Amino acid sequence: MRLLIVDDEVIIRTGLASVIAWHELGIELLQPAASAEEALTRMAEERPHILMTDIRMNGKSGLELAEEAMLLIPELEVIILSGYDDFSYAQQAIRNGVTDYLLKTSKPEEIIRTVLQAKGRITDRWAEKSREKQLMRENRERLFADWVIEGNHSGVCPAFLEFEAASGQSASAEWEDHSANGYRSRQVALIQTKGWSGTSDALLRFAVQNMLQDVLPGSVAQVYKQHIVCIVPAVSEDEVSVYRLEAGLSQIEQWLKCTLRAAVGKPVHRSDELHHSYHTALTAFRYRGLLDAKVWRYEDIRTRQGGKSVLTHEEETSLGTLLLDHDPVKLTAWIRELMTGLMHEPSVTPGSYAACLHSVVIAGHRWLARTLQAIGREHTARIEPWTPEPDKDAASLGDELFHHLYELMHVYHSRMGQGQAAHVQKAIGYIESSLTQDVSLQQVAGRVHLHPGHLSELFKKEMGVTFGDFVTDMRIRRAMDMLAVSPAKVSEVAAISGYEDVKYFSRLFKKHTGKTPSEYREHVLLYKSSGI
Repeated sequence: MRLLIVDDEVIIRTGLASVIAWHELGIELLQPAASAEEALTRMAEERPHILMTDIRMNGKSGLELAEEAMLLIPELEVIILSGYDDFSYAQQAIRNGVTDYLLKTSKPEEIIRTVLQAKGRITDRWAEKSREKQLMRENRERLFADWVIEGNHSGVCPAFLEFEAASGQSASAEWEDHSANGYRSRQVALIQTKGWSGTSDALLRFAVQNMLQDVLPGSVAQVYKQHIVCIVPAVSEDEVSVYRLEAGLSQIEQWLKCTLRAAVGKPVHRSDELHHSYHTALTAFRYRGLLDAKVWRYEDIRTRQGGKSVLTHEEETSLGTLLLDHDPVKLTAWIRELMTGLMHEPSVTPGSYAACLHSVVIAGHRWLARTLQAIGREHTARIEPWTPEPDKDAASLGDELFHHLYELMHVYHSRMGQGQAAHVQKAIGYIESSLTQDVSLQQVAGRVHLHPGHLSELFKKEMGVTFGDFVTDMRIRRAMDMLAVSPAKVSEVAAISGYEDVKYFSRLFKKHTGKTPSEYREHVLLYKSSGI
């Protein structure tokens, strides 16, 4: 808080400046002035909060100084210094708005008390203004949320959301283009901020909000939850604000050393349509984990119906092989390739993207359960479920997916036996992962790095059946499981079980189960419906 002392007597002004340790009182003492004229010359630049002036001076008097000073700074606290002979003038000065007066003979403690009282009054006014500003800000935020975000249009449009055309004509109801330079429409943009530490996220959003109105004249911005809602004016229908917004965000990025991205909703021409623009911007905003652009529009994603949402059988087989091989590098590359392919699909949506990543996890769990069952091991480990969040960036999602699949891979390999049993178990795991394809003894032997003859002997010894009979048994058991729970056609079940010839599959199935595939399905359904 700044104090300016004015007195044409050098002894008085230097004495007042030096006799009291003003800085210890939280007062910044400005260079004392020797006249009212000097004080008025410096007033506009130095902006004192408290003025202490002699009532009688050469040139303008202290009363004249006080009157002119309070015109320059209405909230200025003025303390008049007077002698006994000037007491009646001091009283008149107080009645005219001067805050207080002191006798020149006053003791330092009396001067301190008077100045601190003035400081207290200023502090109270500041606090009151701060409360008023806080209430105004909270009311503005509430009105913005009601009108733009919630779509509550029961009252009158808030004044700060009214559109002012370049011609100066208000267009709160209809944003018409009344001049060549006027704004035709406005759009809501949702802005994501990144780049500062987690504890400073809120501060970054606040800083960006304050700068938006400078770099985008005519815009209205409001922090809402974890992002910024910004209403951006468009100069023309073709421009749709994207280029101006992108340029403005780039400028703020340079200043604040951060990363900004934005989704833009549909352009609207009336204030009561802002909520619709916000809703479309929110829809587009959900694509931030799928797009590389800094700024994108609702129109860019509006027609998307969804891309691939489940893995193909070939991809499931490939995943099972990677998990079986215990190769983290290849697993990482497979995940990256899958996610890149999904993101580049023209029709991908956050829902289809998340569903496909979730199907990867399901396929991994299914692989683990089947392979452990096939080698006679129980799945006792508890693995926390993973549900992908599509709005995360691709790198973060890829890391999370890798760690989850790696945990499944670790569980399987920790259950494997040692020595010859381990070779057979690894071979069984590969067979389980490849049942939809042709599985030969030579092929499996190559995977486990054994001679085909040696692997055949190990199979007979460990499993009690030949390699071929074991593969057939696994395929038939998979077909039985599918027929019991899936409405797939018999031909589809045959293909998934590794048989292209449906007739051959049916004969083989009946040989092993005593029933045709259709008879087996009917039997299972009858068994379930009877509740036995």
